[in-house]
Amino acid sequence: MSEMLLAGDIGGTKTLLGLFSAAPERPTPVEIGEFITLDYDGLEPMIREFLRARLVEPRRIEAACFGVAGAVTEQVARLTNVPWRVEGAALAEAFAFRRTRVLNDLEALAYGVTVLQPGEIAVLQRGVPVPGGNAAVIAAGTGLGEALLHNVEGRFVPGASEGGHADFSARTPRELEMVRELTRIFGRVSVEHVISGPGLVNVYQFTHQSFGTGPALTPSSVAPARLCEAVGPVEDPQDLPARISLAAMEQRCPHCVEALDLFVSAYGAEAGNIALRTVATAGVYVGGGIAPKILPALQEGAFLEAFRAKEPMADLVATIPVTVILNSDTGLLGAAVHAQDISTSD
Repeated sequence: MSEMLLAGDIGGTKTLLGLFSAAPERPTPVEIGEFITLDYDGLEPMIREFLRARLVEPRRIEAACFGVAGAVTEQVARLTNVPWRVEGAALAEAFAFRRTRVLNDLEALAYGVTVLQPGEIAVLQRGVPVPGGNAAVIAAGTGLGEALLHNVEGRFVPGASEGGHADFSARTPRELEMVRELTRIFGRVSVEHVISGPGLVNVYQFTHQSFGTGPALTPSSVAPARLCEAVGPVEDPQDLPARISLAAMEQRCPHCVEALDLFVSAYGAEAGNIALRTVATAGVYVGGGIAPKILPALQEGAFLEAFRAKEPMADLVATIPVTVILNSDTGLLGAAVHAQDISTSD
């Protein structure tokens, strides 16, 4: 096997590792493996297992790049929802990779956006793309991630962000009620407390008045007795967001319907916020694991209504293209894109 690229998309729930071969524009996947993140003590043993199973010697890796769900400072990342520390220098030393890079996972997703094909996205708002404009990515899953794509002389340069941990801003009387309740539970309400898988569970508990007076219930601790008939019982608490969404889209519970409506509207509003903050006239890309699963709900209108409700900039955001990323491996692909970029650098 000739020199390869190694890419990783390390999330709070699952991790993808992939071997790619270099190709013009877009690296070609050769082998992809999926792992449960918390089944491992760190990234290094996972990489060793992946390469050993495919009979690949680390010395054959021309460049390795890993997108990590956490802030990255000087090539060191501490995952937000996993007790891991990922160090680029330590990985390079352990495997003797020729080039190694650690990125924020949304930064990696942004690199992937630059090579997506039309069939890998669903258009919510066609808009009028500006070729020389910036773009942005927002992605709800286990958490909420955001990233920027600055247009520098016709080439997108992704930039990381921790915008998902910024303060959630209520816009309606009902959202104000929700923030008041979430503030009682959490003390401070971040965007991620509402727009994420666990966030949808929080909204569900608000609309069902199931928080009670005790500490917050998370997807891993929601008692079955507190679940409505349309959702419960649930054997794996991680399935809760999907069960809530399905109950809402099938109109089986009015409180679930309201929960998804609040979630979709908040998601659209935050997508509009990042569009304004980055002047994303080349487009806003909605990624993560949730959006493709609730695509019909995103297409019904509440998402774009909240996205556009940005007076005095409503006319601007109405011209910004908005698309949903359908390719679930875009973060992994983006890490491979950057690995290919650094493999040719001096």
